[in-house]
Amino acid sequence: MIQLPIMSTKRSYADGCAAAHALDLIGERWALLIIRELMLGPKRFTDLRAGLGRISANVLTQRLAELETAGIVIRRRLPPPGGGMAYDLSPWGRELEPILLQLVRWGVRSPGFVRGSPLNVDAMVLSMRALFAPEAAAGRDARVLLVLDGQPFSARVTSGRLDVHRQGTDDPAAQAALDTSPTTLLHLAYGAADLDAVEAAGQARISGLRPALERFLGCFRVPDAAA
Repeated sequence: MIQLPIMSTKRSYADGCAAAHALDLIGERWALLIIRELMLGPKRFTDLRAGLGRISANVLTQRLAELETAGIVIRRRLPPPGGGMAYDLSPWGRELEPILLQLVRWGVRSPGFVRGSPLNVDAMVLSMRALFAPEAAAGRDARVLLVLDGQPFSARVTSGRLDVHRQGTDDPAAQAALDTSPTTLLHLAYGAADLDAVEAAGQARISGLRPALERFLGCFRVPDAAA
């Protein structure tokens, strides 16, 4: 079978404004969500497609090629034991994080946004970065291990700041661990779901110091919807 080249369908605003140029680079359908999926670290093509769900292989290939040409995405080899080639954000591409987090904060205030809808792992972790409330975190220092659909993350709140990142293995310094789904964590952090209830329902496994986990979960606030 002859493999036809992928033809770009990108159009330009042809506008001298830098914001218009930025939209030329990342305004195509799926482009920002690909960037979201890479914000927490490199991923293989198959992992990207799994995280994005409804994207086709051809569209993902095309968007990655466009983002790579623009200098936003790079390809690099993963270290052992995994190895293999993966996609990652360039240092310039990683500068999109505060813009992406502000989009989360802005979008969640939309009167049409359906709150509580299921999220994938990376979207949930980035939403925590976006909706962390330093004023609510005052006096709530805690370090926990979050295992979301089998993927471990180290999360630490200290001095009114949040650090959450992928963890290759268990975090020996964690005071508590929560093994659950991203959607259950969403309801625990934002929807006032009860730890005892989700544990009793088999939706979460909890270990370690429960007060540390409760302190951590109390550090997030969802803003009111816009009028």
